[in-house]
Amino acid sequence: MRIADWVKRCGALLAWCAVAGQGVAAPAPEPVRVALIEGLSGSFANAGEAVSRNLLWAVERVNQRGGVSLPDGRHPLELVRFDSKGSNEEALSLLRAAIDQKIGFVMQGNSSATAAVLIDALNKQNQREPSRRAILLNYSAVDPALTNEKCSFWHFRFDAHADMRLQALTDVLAADKQVRKVYLIGQDYSFGQSVLRQARAMIAAKRPDIEIVGDELHPLGRIKDFLPYAAKIKASGAQAVLTGNWGNDLTLLIRAGREAGLDARFYTFYGNALGAPAAIGEAGVDRVLAVAEWHPNLGGAASDRFYASFRERFPNPQDDYVHMRMQAMVEMLAAAIEKAGSADPLAVARALEGLKLDSSHLGGFHHGTIRAADHQFEQPLVVSVLQRAGSPGVRFDNEGSGYGFKTVLQLTERQTEMPHRCAMERP
Repeated sequence: MRIADWVKRCGALLAWCAVAGQGVAAPAPEPVRVALIEGLSGSFANAGEAVSRNLLWAVERVNQRGGVSLPDGRHPLELVRFDSKGSNEEALSLLRAAIDQKIGFVMQGNSSATAAVLIDALNKQNQREPSRRAILLNYSAVDPALTNEKCSFWHFRFDAHADMRLQALTDVLAADKQVRKVYLIGQDYSFGQSVLRQARAMIAAKRPDIEIVGDELHPLGRIKDFLPYAAKIKASGAQAVLTGNWGNDLTLLIRAGREAGLDARFYTFYGNALGAPAAIGEAGVDRVLAVAEWHPNLGGAASDRFYASFRERFPNPQDDYVHMRMQAMVEMLAAAIEKAGSADPLAVARALEGLKLDSSHLGGFHHGTIRAADHQFEQPLVVSVLQRAGSPGVRFDNEGSGYGFKTVLQLTERQTEMPHRCAMERP
């Protein structure tokens, strides 16, 4: 082969390589994976799927702006679902699976009992294997002990704990001078027990004239017919029912109250969705109250835009249950990763301590701070009451039910703050 032909062929080959190289995409950045360990089937599947939708939307919003910025570039977040089926044993097994997959961030919340066993397991895991640490980001497990006697460096709670919620609810209850008798009912595990115990104490302090005519616990997630309970409440003459029930245990309780003709107000932690508004319907107008960090009728253009964005993403009425705290949790995780300059769980945990929520990505209308002393997220709380959609203060209904919630009491971040009993050990 002549030298000229050889040079010509080599030049053609080099040109082809250059063109081909342009079509080879750069390796995709490694995602920062986040495990959701939750009951996605079984008695509380509706609550688990509501969580999953919220977290998926929060992750999508972070990824739409490029993910999280680390020294080697931007990385997307990835939500990995693990179905615990509502079992503590299964949740522990899934935690091990997540850690085996090198996932350093775990999210869970539906059940304080499950949160407690996960925290205990992480305390041991992180001490035993520092190279495979993980932290728990808790969006709903509200047993006060989890950021008090059982507090852990590896656990952060983004929901107001039960005592914080109870303070707000019992403020409204105490102001209702028509209430003379109250019935307490809850799920028989750590959270439900704590709610009833503290409710009794707070009512006694704020309204010593109120008589507690019932103080009852029932099995968690196993009661299919609450009519016998509703009949007892009706027979007690109670003008108010206070409950921390959630998921189907709340929906079925409220439905049974309607069927029994129970003439009482329901003071609830979670009565604003998962079928509860439709279950009680017209009979619940001005009677079902709920407490949360936010609700769709809070008001303001930014709040309205936030809610409209969620409804655009999930237009099915039965999917209409958006939690501001879950959006805040994912935003603060992203901010902590960027502040730490690392996705290492220890570095991120340290960055989370004392971190203030930058809510600009949520519309700028929500606020909160992670208290470093106990890892409790402090944020506003709102008590609201069921009303007909379209009535003053109720622009939006819940789950297409024709009923929505109107603000009764709004507390600032500072007003919800409570003392803690945490003596945290840090690595």
